Amino acid sequence: MSEPWRTILTLLAGVATGVLSGMFGVGGAVVSTPAIRVLGATPLEGVGSTLPSVIPSAISGSLRYWRERLIIRRVALWTSAIGLGATVAGALLAGTIPGEGHLLMLLTAALLAFTAYRLGNAPRAAPAPAHSPLDVEDPVGDLATPATDLETISEQEPVRSRPDDRRTETWRLGAIGLAAGGLSGLLGLGGGVVMVPAFAGWLRLTIKESVATSLLCVGALAVPGTITHAVLGNINWAFAIPLSIGVIPGARIGAHLAIRASARRLRLTVAIGLGAIAIAYAAGEIAALVA
Repeated sequence: MSEPWRTILTLLAGVATGVLSGMFGVGGAVVSTPAIRVLGATPLEGVGSTLPSVIPSAISGSLRYWRERLIIRRVALWTSAIGLGATVAGALLAGTIPGEGHLLMLLTAALLAFTAYRLGNAPRAAPAPAHSPLDVEDPVGDLATPATDLETISEQEPVRSRPDDRRTETWRLGAIGLAAGGLSGLLGLGGGVVMVPAFAGWLRLTIKESVATSLLCVGALAVPGTITHAVLGNINWAFAIPLSIGVIPGARIGAHLAIRASARRLRLTVAIGLGAIAIAYAAGEIAALVA
C-alpha cells in the first residue's frame, strides 16, 4: 500500500476512533489499534502509536461534556491523580510480556468482552418519582445535576446510596485509578474500559456521567503513557499524527450523540459496540498467531 493511501486510511480511522471515544468514553484505541495493525503496524506499535491520539480526542469530547455539566470533578481528579504512576508502570511492562504483543491484544479482547457484559446486564432504571425535585444530588457529593423536567429524570438511572463515607469513596477511586492507569500504559486503551463500568456500577454515577468523567480521565492518563512509549520507541509517528488529527472532529460528534441518547439506549449501544469489537479483536490476533 502506498504511503498517501495509508495516511488517508489512518486519518479516517482517527475520525472513527474519535466518535467511539466521545460516545463511549473509552479512549478509542479499541478501533485505532486494530486499524493500524491492518495497515502495517507491529503489535507494540499498535499499542504505543494510539496513545498520542487519545489526548486530543479526550480534550475535544470533554469540552462538549463540560458544557452539559456531566463531568464529576472530584471523581476525575482522584482517579487521574492516582492512575498516573500506574500508567508509567504499565507502559514499562508492555515490552516485557511474552508473545511479541499478541498476548496483549488477546487480553484487550477479553477485557472488552467483560466490559460489554457488565454494561449490557445492568438493571433497568427505576420509574421516575411522582414529585419533580429541583436537583438530583451527585452520587459523590461534589456536583449537583439539574433535573429540569420529568423526561430528564426518567432518562437517568436510579439514584442509589453513596459509599459509606468519604474514605471508602476515596479508596474506590484509588483502586479504579490504579487499574485504569495500568491498563492504559499496558494496552494503550486509555483505561476507559475499566472506568466506565466502575463509575456506573461502583460509584453509582449515571451512564452519561460515567462516560463524560471517564473521557476526561482517559486524556490525563494518556500523557505519561505517551511519553514512556515514545522513549521506548514504540510509537510510529506516521500512524500517530494522522490519528491525532482525525480524532478531534470525531470526538465532538461522539459526545454530541451520547448527550442526545437516552441512558438506556446509550448503555446498550456501548455494550453492543464493545462486544463486537472484542470479537473482531480476538479473531484477528488468533489468526495472526496461527498464521
